[in-house]
Amino acid sequence: MSIFLLALGGAIGAVTRYLLGLIIMKKFPKPPVPTAMLLVNILGSFGLGVFLGGYFGEVPLGAYEDPLFLSIGLGFFGAFTTYSTFSVESAMLIEQKEWRKLLAYIGLSILGSIITFLLGFWISASIFH
Repeated sequence: MSIFLLALGGAIGAVTRYLLGLIIMKKFPKPPVPTAMLLVNILGSFGLGVFLGGYFGEVPLGAYEDPLFLSIGLGFFGAFTTYSTFSVESAMLIEQKEWRKLLAYIGLSILGSIITFLLGFWISASIFH
């Protein structure tokens, strides 16, 4: 059952990422940095923070047996956010020698994801715990 919950959450997360990415790319067809995955990763980090803060009230270390964590935390948000696309887009900026865009993209992606995760976690934990 655990594998099914993980797979179900992952499938929904991957499809959601794809569709949201298409919407963002239509809205911003020529962004200065790869905006679609940047926004998806930041939104996903915030959402994971909200989920963990509201559900656990802490960052769980051994929640791999919890069905909701498997389907939402690991499955949905694991598939919704994408480190691999971030890596490909960073490599493309390196190939194009777009050093400023690369640094901006890396900085916004990493710091933005961490900050929004913490913000979502703090807000949710303070409301529900």
